[in-house]
Amino acid sequence: MLHSPLAQVPTLSLAAQADDAQGFAADLGGSFRRFGFAIVADHGIPQDLVDRAWAETAKLFALPDEEKRQYHVPGGGGARGYTPFKTEIAKGASAVDLKEFWHVGRELPAGHRFSDSMAPNIWPSRPDGFRDTFIELFAAFDRAGDRLLSAIALNLGLDPHWFDPAVKDGNSVLRLLHYPPIPQDAEGVRAGAHEDINLITLLLGAEEAGLELLDRDSGKWLAIKPPADALVVNVGDMLQRLTNHVLPSTTHRVVNPPPERRGRSRYSMPFFLHPAPDFLIQTLPGTITGDNPNRYETPITAHDYLHERLVEIGLVKK
Repeated sequence: MLHSPLAQVPTLSLAAQADDAQGFAADLGGSFRRFGFAIVADHGIPQDLVDRAWAETAKLFALPDEEKRQYHVPGGGGARGYTPFKTEIAKGASAVDLKEFWHVGRELPAGHRFSDSMAPNIWPSRPDGFRDTFIELFAAFDRAGDRLLSAIALNLGLDPHWFDPAVKDGNSVLRLLHYPPIPQDAEGVRAGAHEDINLITLLLGAEEAGLELLDRDSGKWLAIKPPADALVVNVGDMLQRLTNHVLPSTTHRVVNPPPERRGRSRYSMPFFLHPAPDFLIQTLPGTITGDNPNRYETPITAHDYLHERLVEIGLVKK
């Protein structure tokens, strides 16, 4: 597979935001409007932390299968801990994805008002540095996400802090993904064509070939190949709904590697940035025009929307 032309997604520097917030917002918004994706360098997540996280991820997935399965919560929707290989399926797909993953969520204090809707984290007994590394990485992703949301707000004509209350204590998830080696005759692909559920996704690890987006202009699949250590950022369905499709959520997939690389594992770390469970996803008035009438007359909470979508992809049963 891997014969798709390269998507001409621009690489932006988040460091430029400090000197020209409006300019960075315009560039980010333009890339989102065209592709639903952007590539963001200089994101501020320390490289030594990222390197530590990759090492901990590889150690985690190298554990025996029976040990990893101790951290799987049946009926938990994969919200925290381990989800075994060939569990998740893309909406409308006929074959399950060829991946296993681990979810880390926000650490909440005892008695927090969202304790009923945001499960506590599950921490493995090994590798030893896992918990500390991913609490630190979650916070670093949070900070980078806040800066990107500020740019999105500016681009939409909103106050740059508009998203702050929406994502304070948000139900964001850091997913550690392992695509194991696969046989030549494997049914399905590493991740079937899908759109993300959340506001925006910040992805580390896309420099390993396989990530493709479906171009709305041409109808063709285009490969995404960011520079090493840059983030790939894409619009999720919650932000698409909030903006009345002004910022589109683009279909994407992870295709299988060429035969000579099918014996190698692939790892990636997407951070799915979610609002708080009680955030009301209600069409922004500024995105409703005569040419773009309101597609969503009935608002929905982020919690209810997430549940609907988890049922669709097989992580939650009806």
